[in-house]
Amino acid sequence: MKRLLDCTASDFAKMSGKELKQAILASEGRTMVAEVIGAVTPYYPAVTNAEMAAAFGADLVLLNFFDVFNPHFEGLSTTVPDTIVKELKKLVGRPIGLNLEPVDMDAVQMETLHELPEGRMATEKSLRKAKELGFDFVCLTGNPKTGVSNTAITKAIQVARKVFGEDGLIIAGKMHSAGVAGEAGGSLMSTDTLHSFIGAGADIILIPSPGTVPGFTVEKTAKLVDAVHEKGALAILTTGTSQEGADEATIKQIALNSKMAGADLFHIGDAGASGMSIPENIMAYSVVVRGKRHTYVRMASSISR
Repeated sequence: MKRLLDCTASDFAKMSGKELKQAILASEGRTMVAEVIGAVTPYYPAVTNAEMAAAFGADLVLLNFFDVFNPHFEGLSTTVPDTIVKELKKLVGRPIGLNLEPVDMDAVQMETLHELPEGRMATEKSLRKAKELGFDFVCLTGNPKTGVSNTAITKAIQVARKVFGEDGLIIAGKMHSAGVAGEAGGSLMSTDTLHSFIGAGADIILIPSPGTVPGFTVEKTAKLVDAVHEKGALAILTTGTSQEGADEATIKQIALNSKMAGADLFHIGDAGASGMSIPENIMAYSVVVRGKRHTYVRMASSISR
């Protein structure tokens, strides 16, 4: 088994979810995840946002706002919807995952919520379709104003584990409140919440990076990461509060603080510009957590390797 730092497109193509998790663990906190949207005009229309994120150093690409029952990705020429994910994987040579949202119809709302199509919600039907489309991993989380709760996430993890089996890779957690009262700021999650996610079958637990959610200091975040590691899971620290569109100095501070807090994976969101982070911020984040050597090798490595 190679560490993810040394993996190329041909390695990723053969990996199961469990093998991908081991490759991430072996990289010792040097894995970059970039979230992108394909439902909007790409940052530069000549290429997809997935290709752009990969070119600037992302190891894993996470699709957001993707409807599994109406597959579409701006910038792709394919006219066969069910081949979109496979086509993207060929173009970027990286594992590609999907956000699905465990909406809690009974949650107390903090604001007016959006109504989501079933293809974006974490139901058994949509999870089975995601597996059929060829996604390498699934992330159970909530966008703003969606009503995703920690309780609903726990239930969705159990369903996802049943659908994807033991070899599937499941990420779960919250980057912000998602419009649910009582799950905002410092009350967003607790050690007990994280343990419930792991107990339900999650491999990687999603926690806000220090400085992205009010009250999430390096110390607080590090305690949550330690609690995750004690249970044998990995931790992904996220920048999903539109700070992915901040200046590079802010990105570098978030990156270093996340490293100190113990992150195994570093996530950068899609709200920087036209459905992805500002590309330079992906590279800046990567350079902080693993230096120019690994950043440039990832950026330059051919998908033919």
